[in-house]
Amino acid sequence: SSMHKDTKWAKQIIAMQEEDGKWGSFHTLSVSSGRPITTEQALRRLERLGYTIEDVCIQKAVSYMNSCLVGRADIPDRREKLLDWELFVSLMLTVWIRRFSDGYPAANKVAGQWAAVISSAFQGGVYHHKEYISAYQDIFGVKPMGGRLIDFTCFYQISLLVNCLDRRTEEALMDYVLDKEDGIYYIYSERILFLPKVFESRQASRYLVAVELLSEYKHAAYKLRFVADWLNGLKKENGKWDMGKSVNDKVYFPLSNDWRKQETREADCTERISSLLSVLSGIR
Repeated sequence: SSMHKDTKWAKQIIAMQEEDGKWGSFHTLSVSSGRPITTEQALRRLERLGYTIEDVCIQKAVSYMNSCLVGRADIPDRREKLLDWELFVSLMLTVWIRRFSDGYPAANKVAGQWAAVISSAFQGGVYHHKEYISAYQDIFGVKPMGGRLIDFTCFYQISLLVNCLDRRTEEALMDYVLDKEDGIYYIYSERILFLPKVFESRQASRYLVAVELLSEYKHAAYKLRFVADWLNGLKKENGKWDMGKSVNDKVYFPLSNDWRKQETREADCTERISSLLSVLSGIR
């Protein structure tokens, strides 16, 4: 919600944005450039605090990312040698452009290419790795190289494919991702079908990140009803949820300025979980 846009968190991040729209390095996991925040971390945090393409800081960032995607600018990161760096960069940029806007043709083209690869891979309703490799080669002109491109169950591809697949492919993809033993790369590293053992934990907060991402798949999100049942069973007698202090990771929490008071923490946890439940309950 936009009620967190005036927090100190948002002000700090916006104050660090550079003239061209970036925040230092782009990729969260690239070597720290001695800067306090990467462009990806800034965008992930601002998105959580309610910022959208209506906001100037997001418009500047999206315009910068589009310039990089079309080759007018470059991200300042160190190239990673173990994967197809150009393809990976185009994937990352496309995801963050499209998380805020579907009005950029270059990003929409990349999304369409990935959708074609994944649709081929799930043609028979189950995943075929050979089909994935061959469709990838047809569409991108190279063999996939590097774990995050050979195994597409990664934050980037899963985010990118939202609203790009037909119902059957979406449902097959959801089944595959839910049952994958190491979860979604960069987000959650266990099987999503298994609920976290401890609700008051950073692990459970990261679990919710995975579920929030998957809940964006409108044809297949009904497969997440088991999570809604779990969350409904964890509501406290006062009608609120509390995930405890340890979930304060400065990314997904806090939403409010600080958590010195328990009721503020409960309000933040309740806001996040209620909004996820409202998505899950509105599912066809």
